[in-house]
Amino acid sequence: MLGTIRRFLWDQSGSTAIEYALIAAGISLGIISTLAATKDKLIATFTSAQDGLK
Repeated sequence: MLGTIRRFLWDQSGSTAIEYALIAAGISLGIISTLAATKDKLIATFTSAQDGLK
C-alpha cells in the first residue's frame, strides 16, 4: 500500500499534458486578443473590397 502511494506521488506522466494545455491556452488568448484589436480594420478592409466589387 505504501509503495502504491509513493509511486502515485512520484508519477509525472500527466504533467506534460498539462503543460501543453497551458501553452495552447496562452497561444489562443494571444490570437483572440490580436483579432479583437484588428477587428475594426479588417471590417473596413472587407467593406472597401465589397464596395469596389459593386
